[in-house]
Amino acid sequence: MPTEDLPSRTVKHWQDCADAYDFLDQIRLRPGMWLPGGSLHDLQSMLIGYQVALGVHSIGEPCDFWPGGAFSQWLGTHLGGGSALGWAADIERHTPDGSTPVEEFFRLLDAYRSEAKQTTATTRLPGIEYMNNTFVTLFWRKRLFTQAAERLEDRGFRVIRLEAGQWNTERDMHRAMAAALDFPDHYGHNLDALDDCLGDVACYGGYDDAPEDAGLVLAFSDYDRFTTTCPKAAQIVLDVIADQARQAAVLRRRLFSLVQSNDPQIRFEPVGAMPVMWNSDEWSDASRRASDRGPSPWGQSAG
Repeated sequence: MPTEDLPSRTVKHWQDCADAYDFLDQIRLRPGMWLPGGSLHDLQSMLIGYQVALGVHSIGEPCDFWPGGAFSQWLGTHLGGGSALGWAADIERHTPDGSTPVEEFFRLLDAYRSEAKQTTATTRLPGIEYMNNTFVTLFWRKRLFTQAAERLEDRGFRVIRLEAGQWNTERDMHRAMAAALDFPDHYGHNLDALDDCLGDVACYGGYDDAPEDAGLVLAFSDYDRFTTTCPKAAQIVLDVIADQARQAAVLRRRLFSLVQSNDPQIRFEPVGAMPVMWNSDEWSDASRRASDRGPSPWGQSAG
């Protein structure tokens, strides 16, 4: 049941699915294979397991199908009330003659997604997609990285672009950060000093000219090269940013980072007690395949 707001659907392997909705599209295309008994309760159990796996593996993908979650709440409003038995039971109870619970679920799912999309477009705070589950968001394709930075600038954010691929030493990083963020002359060019000075910028200055609800974005390109030459410093820099971003949030100021890597499999330890996550277009391994990018003159794929 495609709609104008939703993409066309094609059959593919479940491991190539990008998110829960992509997976649901596969069930929609072949319900007899996935739900041989046609039970909506089996689908509900499947989605609960999916959401549990997201939590166990610290994956920040939105999934709205937990009992009492966003989909259940929307359904209760739509149907005029819900039960403690979960959304599967509610849909089965309200399935009209001539339809099936599974067909009714997908009809309601389309309506839910359409309304959620409209609500997000009108109420979402600028940049919140980069602060929901992490303050450091990874990008592989430079095209997506550049587009994200430009969108944030259009929303009033001050975007500081830093070419991390040019840093051969930790000292190079400190010089670039100090110049870009106008650190004071007494800046010590060490990681403790970076923590102190970035804290001053994040919490008290550096982007007072940004409109209300906007903030400061540190956008690092080619960060994998700096990670290769200075792995410890590269990890600590992101940790410092995440810590200071949390402090800034307490003061209702916004700081976060976009990090572009030419290595689609790069991994970082949690920063500021939060995971370093891929952006919503590239969060799955399947979405970061070399075949999806053109050849690069540097011998790597380029976005």
